[in-house]
Amino acid sequence: MSDILTLLKWRYAVKKFDDTKKVSQKDLEQILEAIQLSASSYGLQPYEVFVVTDAELRQKLQPASWGQSQIVDASHLLIFANKTNVDDAYIDAYLENVGAIRNLPTEALTGYADFMKSKINELSAEQKNIWTAKQVYIALGNALDACAALQVDSCPMEGFDNATYNEILDLPSKGLNATVVLPIGYRSTEDQTQHYEKVRKSKEDLFTFI
Repeated sequence: MSDILTLLKWRYAVKKFDDTKKVSQKDLEQILEAIQLSASSYGLQPYEVFVVTDAELRQKLQPASWGQSQIVDASHLLIFANKTNVDDAYIDAYLENVGAIRNLPTEALTGYADFMKSKINELSAEQKNIWTAKQVYIALGNALDACAALQVDSCPMEGFDNATYNEILDLPSKGLNATVVLPIGYRSTEDQTQHYEKVRKSKEDLFTFI
């Protein structure tokens, strides 16, 4: 546990990446697998993650990201996009996958399918969008921890115009919405924020034991 805490104390939101350093394919695959293994409501994982290395595309996204340099300087740019509508077809596809992986007949999952559909279908479109966006942040947390474990730097960012991202990436046609972005790579020696003391609430202020 001490190693985990040391790594979490090491990580910070990088403001300037070294654009000459790239994350290895091996490390990238481990980060992506950590995202894949994230917990989610019902196990549905109602989101997709775009791994962007294309320099031209990232140049287009930078103005929609308040001009922040991390978008273009990081080794990779991960864009987490929540599914805007979880419908019956999406649930059926998920349960087909469950049946195939666990070697279960479709009829064995009918009750669970009906239960999920009854709960999810009663949500409004806005409620569904909020719910699926929340699932994204669980995956983001896994990504941040995986990066720290590998000593790969990162910077979770909500500072972007998601409507412009959606347009550039054609996300609405895929039933998706850009939720949060995560540049990953390695900190520049010029990034002075790496030397700042980490500021967090005290444990007394943060935790209440009942």
